[in-house]
Parts: sequence; C-alpha cells; structure tokens
Amino acid sequence: MNKRFNLDKFIAQHVTRREKSLTYYDLIANEPWLRSRIAGKNTLVIGGAGSIGSQFIKALLRYEPASLVVVDSSENGLTELTRDLRSSHQQYIPEQYLTYPTHFQAPVFRKIWKNEGPFHIVANFAAHKHVRSEKDQYAIEAMLENNVLHARYLLDLLCENPPERFFCVSTDKAANPANVMGASKKLMENLLLAYSDILPVTTARFANVAFSNGSLLDGFLQRIAKKQPLSAPKHIRRYFVSPQEAGEICLLAAIIGQSGQIFFPKLSTQDLNTFTDIAKSLLHQLGYAIDLCDSETIAREKAARYLPDAKYYPVYFFEPDTSGEKPEEEFYTPEEKVNLDDFQALGYITPQAPLSRERMYTYLHDLQQLLARPDTGKADIVAAMENMVPGFRHLETGKNLDQRM
Repeated sequence: MNKRFNLDKFIAQHVTRREKSLTYYDLIANEPWLRSRIAGKNTLVIGGAGSIGSQFIKALLRYEPASLVVVDSSENGLTELTRDLRSSHQQYIPEQYLTYPTHFQAPVFRKIWKNEGPFHIVANFAAHKHVRSEKDQYAIEAMLENNVLHARYLLDLLCENPPERFFCVSTDKAANPANVMGASKKLMENLLLAYSDILPVTTARFANVAFSNGSLLDGFLQRIAKKQPLSAPKHIRRYFVSPQEAGEICLLAAIIGQSGQIFFPKLSTQDLNTFTDIAKSLLHQLGYAIDLCDSETIAREKAARYLPDAKYYPVYFFEPDTSGEKPEEEFYTPEEKVNLDDFQALGYITPQAPLSRERMYTYLHDLQQLLARPDTGKADIVAAMENMVPGFRHLETGKNLDQRM
C-alpha cells in the first residue's frame, strides 16, 4: 500500500465526495442538547468494536459521559478499540471504561447489566449486516436469531430498568427489502416500535459505510495488500457515508430522536456511487492502471504472474447475478410518513401505529417454531418472512456472494 495513501481523504474525495462530515452542522446546532444528555451519564454500547459501533463511541466520548461499558463478541476487536482510543491525541476516556468479550444474550451480560448500571444510554450495534449471510437455511437462522429473536431478549431486559435513551441500528435495506437481511432488519424495526411506548427507542437506516469491516470496499484494500485481483458488480449504485458520518448519524438519532423515530441521511441520487468507479479511483490513487479481465480465472492468473511489480492491476467487473441485490438503495417507502425539516442532513420516519407486542410475540413464536423444524428450508423461511414483512419480495437467483471473489 502506498505510504502516502490517506483513506479518510480518499473517502471524502472519491466516495462520499463531501469536504465536511454530512452531520457537521446538525452536530453544531444540537451541541447543547447532546452535551446535556450525555455528560455525566453511564453508557453501554453493544457491538462497540465494529466499524459503526466504534465510531459511535468516538462521537459519544466528545461529550464526556461518566462511564463507558463496551460489549462485543470479538475479543480482538475490543483490544484494537482500546488501543485506538488510548493512542488518540486528546481523546477523552472516562475513568470507568470497561470492555467485555461476550454477547448480549449470554448470562454474564445480564450480570453486567445489573451490577454495572444503571445505564442511562444504551446503543446496540450487534447485527448480521451482510447480504452474503443468507446463503441457506442455516445462515438465515443465525441471522434471524441475532437480528430479531435475540433483540426481544434485550428489549425485555431493558424493560427491567429502562434507560433514558436506547438506540438499535437498522439499515437502508429495510426499505422495500429484497433480501432476508433487509427483511430481518425491517422485522426488528417493527419489534422496536412495538416497545416504543414503554422504552425510549430510536433507530437509523443509513447508507453503506465506506470501507467498513467486511464490506466490499474494505475487501479492495485486503486484496491489494495480498496482491490479489479486485472484483466488483457492474451498474450497482449505492449511497455511501464515511465511518465517522455513520457514528454521528447514530449519535444524533440516539440522543436527539423521539421514541419510535427511524432516522436516515438526506442523500439524493446525485450522491450515488458505483463499486466499479470506486475501484478504478482507488487503483489510480495507488498508481495502477486498470487491466480489465473477462473472468475471475484470468484475473487470478494475471495477479499471480505479474503482481506486485506490474503497472496494470487485474480487475474483474461482472454483471450482478446474486440473490437479494437491488440496483439502487432507498431509505423510505411512499407509505411511510417522513419529516425532512428538523435536521439539515437527516430525515426521519415519524411513528405510526405499530403492531402490538402481542402480534410481534406471535410472529416471533411462529418463526421460532419454523426454525425448530428439521425439514425447514430456505424457501420456507423466505415465504414466512414475506408474510410477516409487507413489501418484502426476495430476489432469488440461486447464486450467493460466497460464490464470488
């Protein structure tokens, strides 16, 4: 990797194409509210070692909470989060800063909740977030457990000692979902709304986070570091936010939002970007010319023969053919009531009459019963999800992202 390459600068110039953070002016305008609701408060962040959770923590710490407890299933991720915070210039870290490598449905988490609280602010970023995590019935079951079924456990636990603010991250793919991941997040949103009368809960749908862990763009950097070819689908256009912007969007939604509101960035079609254009810009920035290949096999062969000394970098751009891919993303549907006036960079979906908790419990019970059957296949789960999530129409092609480079 070019030693002069600056990822944050590249994202601003070639991915988001914004000089300032999307939320820059909203953070300034809401500074008093943010400080009054965060300073001196006890905070708990679940999934805080990931790309978005860690950026949320950095945004949160600007306002000096009294304590910070971070829970994440990745022990290595928590280690890097701590090293990053401890190594950052003028980074505020509260005296009570604790990290625990566990998951939020574990018995030890309940002990943490009861003994280290009460927590005034709770944010949950633990989720299956990749469309590739729905290749078969086993992968889908794991996704639904994490994104939906375990969410009810957390909500019920919070009800025992309700925080002042609770935030749980969603995704833009929850709007008119075309894949199970998006449908699982839409079902999670419905579950959150069912609790919005007894818990102060907000969520946010936002764009692809540029170069977040495990993303295709992050994969570009991994491939280049390993001298392997790049691969990306043609014609797929996506909205992107920087990791910093993702954390700040979640912070505003968590602290300023009213219970039941679903936030999203106010981006227009002019902000859409393609993976292929980003790949070309990245390679150009690193001093490479593009060598377009006709297949994965040819791209791999050229990479093995010519990298790292070649001037031309092998890439394979293909027509999208995997399940669940939409040509363009969207943040809300025509049926949802949207407010675009209260924030400069953010809009939100105003709460409508949610499904009752009893109806949601029925859905979750039926889902658990379906998953418990030994003969349940992917098509059975998709059909059940289509009944539970209005507007969900799975785009099945028989191919998944694990079959791609």
